[in-house]
Amino acid sequence: MGIFFSAVLFISAVQVEPTLLMAMVISSGAGAWIGASIVSRMRRRLIQLFMGVALLLAAGFFTMTNLGIIPPSGSAMGLAGWRFVLATLANFVLGALMCVGIGNYAPSMALLAFLGMHPIAAYPIMMASDGVLIPVASLGFLRSGRFAPAVAVGLTVGGIVGTLAAFPLVKMLADHLTLMRWVVTGVITYAAVAMLNSARAPQPDAPVPAELK
Repeated sequence: MGIFFSAVLFISAVQVEPTLLMAMVISSGAGAWIGASIVSRMRRRLIQLFMGVALLLAAGFFTMTNLGIIPPSGSAMGLAGWRFVLATLANFVLGALMCVGIGNYAPSMALLAFLGMHPIAAYPIMMASDGVLIPVASLGFLRSGRFAPAVAVGLTVGGIVGTLAAFPLVKMLADHLTLMRWVVTGVITYAAVAMLNSARAPQPDAPVPAELK
């Protein structure tokens, strides 16, 4: 429920090109439904290492952009041609990775920015994608009843309150493109370091639930 609320809020406020939004949301849901069974057979640590290094490289490029070393990325709210196709296919992969614990927010921000979109455009796409893929990925747990209802309700309420608190800040940052790029750089760097630290941890890879295989 919380992610649906976030999706509605950002879709109504950020005017992303509808065809791109719909295509990426559908591909993300398909990734969660079809791709998770493939990704679940891969070593999670290898995925985390790859994603962590890729995000660190992305953060480096963003930093150089912010410092004026390389030309800034675009400020488009839609994509066409090969960029449209690449974004759609990449969201399929991110939807599958989400099912094995690899977050999609930072990769989505990096991908769309490199394809020439305004950083704020990532928000409705991310939220709407999660609004589809999270229920798809959760079906197995809902059927089995292996979750704590009270905790789920608490997290939902907390997510809605957090979204209401963050939404005005995100909208304000949208009018300051350079500042927005620095925020995105920080998010991507944090996600990269977290993934690499998780990959280095000595614990064995956690088994993927049978419902996702």
